[in-house]
Amino acid sequence: MGLDQVQAIFFDFDGVILDSTHIKTNTFRDLYTPYGEDVVNKVLQHHLHYGGISRVVKIKTYHSEYLNQHLSDEELEQLCLEFSNAVKDAVVRADWIPGAEDFIIKYADAIDLYIVSGTPEDELSEIVEKRGLKRYFKEIMGSPTKKPDHVRRHLKQSKLDPKRCFFIGDALTDMNTALETDLKFIGIQGAVTFPDGIKVLPDCTGLVSAMEELLNST
Repeated sequence: MGLDQVQAIFFDFDGVILDSTHIKTNTFRDLYTPYGEDVVNKVLQHHLHYGGISRVVKIKTYHSEYLNQHLSDEELEQLCLEFSNAVKDAVVRADWIPGAEDFIIKYADAIDLYIVSGTPEDELSEIVEKRGLKRYFKEIMGSPTKKPDHVRRHLKQSKLDPKRCFFIGDALTDMNTALETDLKFIGIQGAVTFPDGIKVLPDCTGLVSAMEELLNST
């Protein structure tokens, strides 16, 4: 079975399409440096382990659990705005993850491609537009809607067979999204160690052969 049998591919964004994960990691570090090294270490450990979760949820959690500060809606909005302003231009300029550009350009006309990210949707759409990628994707989806909800909506809306769809991600939240929605999953190796039995690649250069392998294994 070849890629002509694939109906849709859902891509995470940071660390899967663009090499931009470190940009957001460094921004979290800068945001929490005034609170000391211990807080920074806790923030970064959580952030890297739970990639793909909205920064709104993360910042609210970090202030509450690590600083014992309960942010008002206005304070949370201001911190998220500062975060967004710090990362947007840098992400637009980020390098491609190897193999991602070639794959997307080659298969965009043959397979429905989607972006599903924990980045706020307005910001994500702006970055994708500035990067000149919008034409390759059927839809750009971000937070606050959770990834499984995005995927379920499209499976139902487009009458897709989940066994003929893939999620490509670099985080456990991506893997869990695939498991919850019955999609096939390929992990792109970043800061997270995936469980045994998960197909994991160092980047996107081997996507075609990995997808064909998974299609032919079931």
